[in-house]
Amino acid sequence: MTSDLVSPRKRDQKAAQLSPEQAAAAAMVAEAKARGLALTGPDGLLKLFTKNVLETALNEEMTEHLGHEKNQAEADRESTNVRNGTRSKTVISDAAGEIRVEVPQDRESTFEPQIVKKRQRRLADVDEIVLSLYAKGMTTGEISAHFGEIYGASVSKETISRITDKVVAEMQEWASRPLDAIYAAVFIDAIHIKVRDGQVANRPVYAAIGVTVDGHKDVLGLWMGVGGEGAKFWMSVLVDLKNRGIRDVFFLVCDGLKGLPETVTNVWPQTIVQTCIVHLIRNTFRLAARQHWDEIKRDIKPIYTAPNPGAALSALDELEEKWGKKYGAMVRLWRNAWEEFVPFLDYDVEIRRMICSTNAIESLNARYRRAIRARGHFPTEQAAMKCLYLVTRSLDPTGTGRARWTMRWKPVINAFAITFGDRWPGAETY
Repeated sequence: MTSDLVSPRKRDQKAAQLSPEQAAAAAMVAEAKARGLALTGPDGLLKLFTKNVLETALNEEMTEHLGHEKNQAEADRESTNVRNGTRSKTVISDAAGEIRVEVPQDRESTFEPQIVKKRQRRLADVDEIVLSLYAKGMTTGEISAHFGEIYGASVSKETISRITDKVVAEMQEWASRPLDAIYAAVFIDAIHIKVRDGQVANRPVYAAIGVTVDGHKDVLGLWMGVGGEGAKFWMSVLVDLKNRGIRDVFFLVCDGLKGLPETVTNVWPQTIVQTCIVHLIRNTFRLAARQHWDEIKRDIKPIYTAPNPGAALSALDELEEKWGKKYGAMVRLWRNAWEEFVPFLDYDVEIRRMICSTNAIESLNARYRRAIRARGHFPTEQAAMKCLYLVTRSLDPTGTGRARWTMRWKPVINAFAITFGDRWPGAETY
């Protein structure tokens, strides 16, 4: 029969193999078991451990501030400043909930603690958790309940609102930041959200994503509009982008909004406007009966996979010959969009793959919609923009709110550099 007990010698050998951090964690777990305490939760050992760590750090800061340990001041020192007791303070930690700590004080009140600063009630990581949850679509009430259930901490809805309000200045700085001079492509689209302004009404929010010449995708900005989506407001958006530094865009990809090509030409004369092929195909099926979808799908494929514009036009003529009498509106849809449809057929397959759809911005819009779905509508325009900005901010690993991330598009960027050599950065044009 073997014993379940581990000898002290074996236990010491096992401990010797642990790192200092692992040994501290193991000792903490063992103490929790010995004292019959939960490790986490409102009354868990983790809370007590965090309290001890904070108070130890605060006392070390006070020692550094005064230049001596407690009750060990030198008699001939110049300063008369000494410790002057403590004051209780409650802070909130994401892992341990509310923690009451004793903050040391000095007689001259010159001590400025750093780990838990004066008037600080939340440890920094709590603010980041609140912003992250808010960006993921949770309301202030849901976040408050979340902290109560998970961390045993009481965080009011008003406090959470104050935390999220801190990003307003950051959002304004982000919205006016300088942009790159040249973008390989810019994708634009608008989503509609509900804002209560006297009465609840749909408001368009315009968004733009740019692909830089080094293969990064950058959310260029968000703009709140009025009424429906229109080319007139897009004009103000594009002018704003130009004023922030964009001198040239090779392609602007959109969903086929009427009047937009002329608007783009007024801002960037050399920019090619490309309508989204996915939107065009989607609208095609809306104009045909469902029983014909499979057959029409086969018939339109030769149009958007054609090797050149001439072959695409021949495929469109064949589509009209077969379906023109039954679905005239479907054929007119393609002919009306032809000027903005064909540009991508003149370019390398790598470039085609990049500019044929607005999927790059559609995925961003899907994140926005998930975040606003739980709220139904927003009380103000600023509340709506704050929510969308926090979603954008959450995409940025640096935390600066620029939302820039590397794309695996090196072949595409190489194709752009070859095709637009005279306009590429470093060319004499620039």
